[in-house]
Amino acid sequence: MLQETTFSDDSRDCLQEVSNVAMGRAADLLARLLDVYVILPIPNVNLLDIAELHMALSSLENTESVSAVCQGFIGSNISGEALLIFNDASFDDIAELTHFNGLIDKNIELELLMDISNILIGACLQGVSEQLDVKFSQGQPVVLGQHIKVPDLIKSAKKRWKQTLAIEINYTIENRDINCDLLLLFTEDSLSVLNDKIGYLME
Repeated sequence: MLQETTFSDDSRDCLQEVSNVAMGRAADLLARLLDVYVILPIPNVNLLDIAELHMALSSLENTESVSAVCQGFIGSNISGEALLIFNDASFDDIAELTHFNGLIDKNIELELLMDISNILIGACLQGVSEQLDVKFSQGQPVVLGQHIKVPDLIKSAKKRWKQTLAIEINYTIENRDINCDLLLLFTEDSLSVLNDKIGYLME
């Protein structure tokens, strides 16, 4: 049985700052690609029981349906999953910003979803890994669903993990109906190593 890990307020603040820098890099890439302004709130960092993960998604509860991509990552005894959740209303605006003029069907939506996911997940993980001095290997991205309900996204996670450190990052594009949440979910057996890395960073 894994020992429960706790994070001090200072450790959480440090990890929040690490996340803030990483999300800024990802937002800059997205902004330059689409020629838009990306609104970035402060990321949320929560150590929680996996059964409470839906609380980290509370901002999406009123959304009728979402589309989501998940990508695993591992390195230096730290592993987890990056979960990118899109408001389904985003696709028309994304298509326009990427100068796609054809019919937007599920395949085109999937292409757009994967393109944005690669940018945000890749840049954000790179930003985190550089600051913590680890090197993450990323798995193949997996589409968890298109046009599905938010609660359906967390069912599989509940079966695998009991405790997770969740970093929630929200990206909104100004004057567009484009909104997505990126969650970095660290596995429970990674938490003590992650805590040590943050401790070194604070020294």
